[in-house]
Amino acid sequence: MAPQPHPSRLAIALLFLFFPLAAIADKGTATFYTPPYFPSSCDGNKDEGVMIAAASDAIWDNRAACGRRYNVKCIGATNKGVSHPCNGNSVVVKIVDYCPSPGCQGTIDLSKEAFASIANTDAGKIVISFER
Repeated sequence: MAPQPHPSRLAIALLFLFFPLAAIADKGTATFYTPPYFPSSCDGNKDEGVMIAAASDAIWDNRAACGRRYNVKCIGATNKGVSHPCNGNSVVVKIVDYCPSPGCQGTIDLSKEAFASIANTDAGKIVISFER
């Protein structure tokens, strides 16, 4: 007679089958930039719309970030000017440009429209969670 699997192991295996582990979001900061949004480092003069972003050195990956999409959510303030900048929304942005150091002040530099969809632009810089 073959050994039977332990009920708790079977339950755990079924949980992973039906509820795979969720991706863990990274944390960083976001700033924003204003139009014109092109030309860009990734797409030249191609207009990619307004739900776009520029990658800092932290995620640029020698141009490999071009075209990647990130789900970005505001999770907090970075300054005392706007103590509660987040509105609870998240936004998906496409990386179309590079935000080099030392000028880049955030992990992701969002278009103004993308930033405004998740936070009060008066904040200027926010704490974010982001994932691909």
